[in-house]
This record gives sequence, structure tokens and C-alpha cells, in this order.
Amino acid sequence: MKANKKKIEPYKADGVVYHADTCLPLTDAFKRKKIKFKALARHTYPGDRLDENTLGLNSLGYWDANESQDWGLDWHRNEGIEFHFLESGSMPYAQEGKEVLLTPNHLTITRPWEAHKVGNPHIGMGKFYWVIIDLGVRRPHQDWVWPDWITLTPQDLSRLTTILRQNEKSILKTNQSIKDCFSQLNKAINTDENGSSASKIRILINYLLVNLLDLLDTNDIVLNESLTDSSRSVQYFLKELEKNLSEQWTIELMAQSAGVGLTRFTYHCKQITNLTPMRYLTMKRLDMSKKIFQSNNNLTIADVAYMCGFASSQYFATVFKKHEKCSPNEYRMKCEVANLELV
Repeated sequence: MKANKKKIEPYKADGVVYHADTCLPLTDAFKRKKIKFKALARHTYPGDRLDENTLGLNSLGYWDANESQDWGLDWHRNEGIEFHFLESGSMPYAQEGKEVLLTPNHLTITRPWEAHKVGNPHIGMGKFYWVIIDLGVRRPHQDWVWPDWITLTPQDLSRLTTILRQNEKSILKTNQSIKDCFSQLNKAINTDENGSSASKIRILINYLLVNLLDLLDTNDIVLNESLTDSSRSVQYFLKELEKNLSEQWTIELMAQSAGVGLTRFTYHCKQITNLTPMRYLTMKRLDMSKKIFQSNNNLTIADVAYMCGFASSQYFATVFKKHEKCSPNEYRMKCEVANLELV
């Protein structure tokens, strides 16, 4: 199998642009013959190409690592809900900041907005499967749309969707039925030629979801409807905002990126931060500029201003002095003195 990829346009929804994960460390490890790897995929995911009979299925596959590894998949999100299953070995795994060591028969559930990584920093030795299904959502409050070949009854699919949306349990110890399902998916992946396993894959994924529903129903899952509230989508956006402060944000663009209306975005932002959106953005940019001054003395005031998203060095200096009671240059000099005293 060639770890090929097809370049596509990024996914766009509610004014938000999402770029597909490319799994570059995985494909590199495969090329270096560090692991056995087989996948069927579409978009930028590596593997042989899925056909039109499984639209909505973005990727399914496995890797088998039987020697020490020197790579891992750092924090990322997927373009759909992802199910991981560890058949054998052990695997360092983290989701939304919580780190665990997966052992055989562990299943993980990762929603599209949940950051996760595999490896700490390197993956463990083991056989690891995944299935990624695109549900047409990228934020917690958006309604899920399953592919039309998912054949659970409306009642069962609604129940499964509700459980998956309204709880934060992400790791389950599975039963033999789910293990058998992944074993059969293994065979379907290995024998597929230009979509020849599409029918089997569709049946097996439906079977996986039925068994997952049974497993969830027996795990005393506590549902929390607030997890699907639009305020949670705003929380995720504000968390991501700190990594994208240099963007030229307007309040309209922030609301679009959070996937909610302008009025609701403003309300939730004020409730969460006690600040209006633009003031919150300004405060975060100022915090970033101070951290830069504390660690780097070689940048000009203009460089720092643009790195933090301010439109001009003059505006940056005005805002900085208003909040810090000194100019950016004076603050930088204080930082230089403090750093010398620590030497």
C-alpha cells in the first residue's frame, strides 16, 4: 500500500475554515519501515482511496508497531468523530489535557472539537485501529448528521447521538463483540481493491455502532445537556483564540468562527470572561506582548505589535501604556534589568 493523499479544499462551515489532519508522522514512520500500516481514506488522510459508496467515512485503518518507536501524533483534531481501539500492547494517549496509558481492548471516543494526541512523546508498541466518520459538525452545539448508509433505527441512532454528545466519557473498556468487529474491519481493509470491501465496511461500522450503543447503555453514562449548549462552542473558540492572536479578528469573524450568532457570542463571552469580546481579545494580546518582552530583547516594538495582532505599533503603544502605565519600551527595559539580576 502507498500512503497516498489527495489534496482537497478545506472544510468550511459557519464562516470557519478547518484544515484536515495529514498524519505526517505516521506516513513518515511507514516510509521508514518502522511500522506496518494499512488504511482506506479520503481527503488528506493517508491510505488507499475510499469510493463514493462510503461517503462520510473519512478514514479507517490500523498500524502495528512491534518495535520501539521514535514518533507520535501531537495534539490535533479530526474532521469527524473518531473511534480508536487498541487490540494489543500499550499506547500513551491524551484527550483534552487528560493523559492515560491505553491497554488492550480500550476504546476511545473523540468528538470533532476535542484535541487529542497519541504518544508521550512516542507511541507505544501495539496494534491500534481507528474509524473517523464525518458528521458535518465542528462545534459542540451543532446538530449531527450521520451518513445515509448508517442503518440504525431512528430511535437507536438518536439515542446513540444523544449519549455521544451529552457526556464527556472518552475511554471505555470494550467487550468481545467490539473486538471482533475491529478484527473483521482489519480483514476488509486488507482485502479492499478500489472499493471492493465497501459493503462489508458499511455493515461492520453499523455493527460497531450498535455494539457501542449497548456498551454505553451498560456503563451508567450520566448525560449533561449543557455540553451541547452554544456556550461550550464559545468556550472552545476562546481557548483556541490564544493560539491565533495575530489574526485580524473582528467581533463578526469571532462569532462566525465560534459557529454562533453575533448577539449570542457576545453574551456568552461576557458570561465566561466578564469582558466584551474585543476587550478580551485586547487583554490576551497584551498578555502575549508582555511574555514576548520578558523572553526576547531583540525584537522591535513594531515586531511585537504585529506578532500580537495589533494593526500598528502606534496603536499598540497607546493601548499598552493605558493598561500598564508605562510604554512598551519602558516595560522591555524593566524586563532586561530583571533578567540581568537573575543571571
